Amino acid sequence: MTQDKTADSGIENEVSKGNKFQKPKGVHDILPDTHEYFTFVKKVVRHRCRQSGFRRISTPIFEFTDVFKRSIGNDTDIVSKEMYTFQDRKGRSLTLKPEGTAGVVRSYIEHNMQLLPQPVELYYIEPHFRYDRPQKGRFRQFWQFGFEMIGESDPALDAQLIHLAHLINEDLGVAELFKLQINSIGCMKKECRPRYMTDLKNFYFGKERSLCENCKGRTEKNPLRLLDCKEEDCVILAGLAPTLKDYLCPECKEYHEQLLDLLKALDIEYVENPSLVRGLDYYTKTVFEFWDRETGAQNAIGGGGRYDGLVEIMGGQPTPAVGFAAGIERIVDNMKREHIQVPRKDNLHVFVAQLGYEAKKKCLKLIQKLRDVGIKTVGALGKASIKAQLHLADRFQAPYTIIMGITEVRDNTAIIRDMKRGSQKIVSYDKVLDEMKKLIGEESLDTYSPGEVVY
Repeated sequence: MTQDKTADSGIENEVSKGNKFQKPKGVHDILPDTHEYFTFVKKVVRHRCRQSGFRRISTPIFEFTDVFKRSIGNDTDIVSKEMYTFQDRKGRSLTLKPEGTAGVVRSYIEHNMQLLPQPVELYYIEPHFRYDRPQKGRFRQFWQFGFEMIGESDPALDAQLIHLAHLINEDLGVAELFKLQINSIGCMKKECRPRYMTDLKNFYFGKERSLCENCKGRTEKNPLRLLDCKEEDCVILAGLAPTLKDYLCPECKEYHEQLLDLLKALDIEYVENPSLVRGLDYYTKTVFEFWDRETGAQNAIGGGGRYDGLVEIMGGQPTPAVGFAAGIERIVDNMKREHIQVPRKDNLHVFVAQLGYEAKKKCLKLIQKLRDVGIKTVGALGKASIKAQLHLADRFQAPYTIIMGITEVRDNTAIIRDMKRGSQKIVSYDKVLDEMKKLIGEESLDTYSPGEVVY
């Protein structure tokens, strides 16, 4: 697997600091407070995708390396520099998935989904892996959600997909922070993109000295990528280069014009961006991204496009398709930046404190009964004093505490303490459940019906 090119001492410092292990560079722990945002994003994505007829798919964390080489392209940065590739014990080359579309298309072909009603609409929420230079919003393990529509070609499908992404952004409260950038990169007919590529190479011929180091190798291998480099000199040259829009064949031109008209009908703002090409070889016709209104592409949260030739490249029959993917970490960062609050479901209802072995036995059963009716409960079942347990209840910020000691066990009662008011009352042990349900309110109980699938 790819490794950091550092001295042994540097590697040791990354692994541990003193006797404490450190997480690897470029990955991050998703702590409970941040998980509340992740959970909310996933809920919104699932809701919107189900509304639109999409069904969820999960592909393996790793695939045979050729799945990505063939689909993404050998000359892309992802394949040439960023993949985590390793050999298994039989010497087969495997790669942690750097993006979601290739695996979904492989699955579409392998499981004969072309026999299903078309288009097949699939969505995923998965971790991905790229050996990239870590920076704000860019990690080596990162989460994406995405959706694919495979089996049909029409500008209306592209518009629906973009609209779905826009609705999710609205639901998450970040839509106003981003603006849709859109372009057409044409098709592979001789009179369309290939003609443009020839003129683009001719334009850059003799200008290699003005290009950054990354772009010098792109003039022959991947010339379209010259257009979206962010280095100043490369940006200047790209602004002077031929424009792909002027080379589109009549079919691609009409397709793009219809798409823009449909986006207007959906009241979606967009910017036509002739430099937008995306970083994967499989795209055709439509490409789009959602860019930060202030910082542009540096803080894009997602993008996609049409990939009408990918199924055939992967070994299937010629099949049109369009897809989108967005980075969850980047979306969450923007939600936090805007101080967007998400629903919290981890707040406790009750803390159970006890003293003595017999009280502990009764509390164990009571805790489970409380949980079964949807009352979120935690119990301190160690040997701490009641005073220490009440202090712990304060730290958990539980609104109520149930207290049982030797006297309560003898009298078959329990004390219910309102932690905010400081008041308390004694109730029969058999009435604790009903009393707590009244105090908390039916609408606040965390319940589900037997057999219901909970994500």
